[in-house]
Amino acid sequence: MKPMDLFSPLTLGNYPLPNRIVMAPMTRSRSDYQGVPSPLAAEYYSSRSDAGLLITEGVAPSASGLGYARTPGLYSPDQIAAWRGVTDAVHAKGGRIFAQIMHVGRIAHSANRTIPDAPVAPSAIRAAGQMWTDAQGLQPNDLPRALELSEIPAVIEEFAQATRNALTAGFDGVELHAASGYLPNQFLSSGANQRTDAYGGSIENRIRFVVEALQAMIAAAGSAGKVGIKVSPGMNFNDIQFPDSLPTYVALANAIAPFGLAYLHVMRAGIGAETTLREAYKGTYLVGGGYLKAEGNQLLENGGADAIVFGTPYLANPDLVKRFQLDAPLNEADKSTFYTPGAKGYTDYPTLA
Repeated sequence: MKPMDLFSPLTLGNYPLPNRIVMAPMTRSRSDYQGVPSPLAAEYYSSRSDAGLLITEGVAPSASGLGYARTPGLYSPDQIAAWRGVTDAVHAKGGRIFAQIMHVGRIAHSANRTIPDAPVAPSAIRAAGQMWTDAQGLQPNDLPRALELSEIPAVIEEFAQATRNALTAGFDGVELHAASGYLPNQFLSSGANQRTDAYGGSIENRIRFVVEALQAMIAAAGSAGKVGIKVSPGMNFNDIQFPDSLPTYVALANAIAPFGLAYLHVMRAGIGAETTLREAYKGTYLVGGGYLKAEGNQLLENGGADAIVFGTPYLANPDLVKRFQLDAPLNEADKSTFYTPGAKGYTDYPTLA
């Protein structure tokens, strides 16, 4: 029997995929101030449609969920219509695409937001660090206010409504962004979450928000096979102070295992979590974080993952699948254009043709 590799087919949730190459969700900051994706987004995503699965950049479920400059949403008619253009273009080329639903929580600045409200978080703790604003340059993250217990169901409903909107926009499914220091990750973290109610304190309480958000998204999608989740154990990005995080993530994996999700997507961060969670979670398992072809194939052959998620290589190589097939050299990514407006560094990377 041929060993499993990046080019082996895979059934992921409700969908058969032609290969095990996944394009990572990557913020590209090309949307307008109202969170409407750029007209260039259809070309950007559809040019990479030969991936087994595309996962979009983080998409806000509400105006409250926006915090960065020029990032997209999925809550207004204009946003939904723009995303429909993207999904139609991807599907016309035979691709599959999930929307990553990302609520930034406390990682926000007022200059990047369309509402005057303070950011919300599990607790009123400002995240260390700065973010870019087009109007004021680099600025400290705003001080958030703690969500009232009575408000949490409405925030969870935002994730459910964003799931409905994603399906209306033609997405094949959605990914809950519970990684990288954003709102669901803030609830998981013993540092960012200092609550003393049912959503804080014990591991069981700190995973509750994520579990309930997933349940709401599954109900909204009508199928668990259209819903995935991303986590990043050990990653301290966006001031997530989370000593000994693995027990929390194992508990989360055990709690969501019965749901029958499309996948669990794990970002490796140097603490071996991708191995630990593979042992705890028996469903479809995606791993990302600096992989290239040889290492990805090795992990698949060893059973350490069911698919490999590629970030920067896919950003710079629209034809990454073909390049991997031919062992062709890869374009080098231009980091100076990762988050700048316009086509440069977005839709102008050359293909082998």
